[in-house]
Amino acid sequence: MEEGGAADPNGKGKGESKDITISIKFSGRSIPLTLSPDSTITHLKSLLQPLTNVLTRGQKLIFKGKVLVDTMTLRASEITSGAKVMLMASQGLHQGGGPILKQAQSVPRRVDNKLEKPQVPVDKNRLERWKATGVVALSQCNLKAIPDEVWACGPSARVLDLSNNSVQDVPAQVGCLSSIQKLFLNANSIMDESISWEALTSLKYLTVLSLNQNHLTSLPSSLGALTSLRQLHVANNSLTSLPIEIGLLTQLEVLKVNNNRISIIPARIGDCNSLIEVDLSSNLLSELPETFGNLHDLKALHLSNNGLKSLPSTLFKMCLQLSTLDLHNTEITMDLLRQFEGWESFDERRLLKHQKQLDFRVVNSAKFDEGADKN
Repeated sequence: MEEGGAADPNGKGKGESKDITISIKFSGRSIPLTLSPDSTITHLKSLLQPLTNVLTRGQKLIFKGKVLVDTMTLRASEITSGAKVMLMASQGLHQGGGPILKQAQSVPRRVDNKLEKPQVPVDKNRLERWKATGVVALSQCNLKAIPDEVWACGPSARVLDLSNNSVQDVPAQVGCLSSIQKLFLNANSIMDESISWEALTSLKYLTVLSLNQNHLTSLPSSLGALTSLRQLHVANNSLTSLPIEIGLLTQLEVLKVNNNRISIIPARIGDCNSLIEVDLSSNLLSELPETFGNLHDLKALHLSNNGLKSLPSTLFKMCLQLSTLDLHNTEITMDLLRQFEGWESFDERRLLKHQKQLDFRVVNSAKFDEGADKN
């Protein structure tokens, strides 16, 4: 019988082959996939990328002791229904937060109430100091809720730091902090439904909002009401998208949404024309909107650990301040970058910036990051 070519006894040709179901073994997981036997190994890898977070070029598929060749079909590779294929991942070549591994069984943690750190009390002197300085500092205080004394500060408060606690709710009372400029809520237990966005987005003087390391899966459209916002930090959450109203934040200079599950960026981000630094690393992005070329003040763009295969066509031509571009662990190669209009000018800025860093001895590590992946 000729390989994959002859018609079967029922008169079905190659184009009408029935789909087959195979099993991919990866890091203790068994991933079932149903596809045509005439699919290529390259296509199989593209299906596995969102299921494993391993980029296609970081995947090595092994069947019966042999490494499968990208250009060959499953049929030509003698893979039939019920076959088991092993996936090995190259270290570092992943999107999002890393390869999706088998979930370990959670072990109940013993909590000794006697050893539990007590919640820091708020006395009258402390409250008066908050009102006098405008700075409410409550980070690492073992708080499970925001103390009522915080709301008593009212318009006196300019900075509120509640980072590294166990706060779950941001109630409507946050709206009484009408003069607040900086709000830090990092490393708490805040979820979508436990934050009063209506009250929070009424804070018209807010310039810095930091919600890193919480349990957020979405941001509301009302975020666009924070028109004074200059920095938005929502890294290390579970966000799957950004609202299109983010384009209303025309004063925004720093946007950090790294380590989430975002698969698409709204085109309206091109309206955030004050952006200087954008960090989208460790997400699930396969492309960026062309409107990134509108960000003429952009200096740093971090895109590592995404499934990106290309960049907006006018990025180098229009973003003439851009000097830092991190593309490590993406599908973008140096050969591709050199084809973009404006690449040469960007490369000069990049090298000049890093040379200045070397001259002034401000490089923080022995391993020097040139800002573009040498694939």
